[in-house]
Amino acid sequence: MKAKEIKDLTQAEVAEKLEIELENYNKLKLNHAVAPLENPVQLRYKRQFIARLKTDLRKREMAEAAK
Repeated sequence: MKAKEIKDLTQAEVAEKLEIELENYNKLKLNHAVAPLENPVQLRYKRQFIARLKTDLRKREMAEAAK
């Protein structure tokens, strides 16, 4: 999901997506601890995507607080 697609989502949808992605990331990390993943770079991509969601969510919160 690209930054433009994230901006098109509502704040509630971004928060929900963040929750889902965090859950998926934790499962992926646990699976990697048990048996190596076929593509361990997936972990990095998940972390980066979570950071994008958190950044966008925080930006929206700051914009609302400034109003």
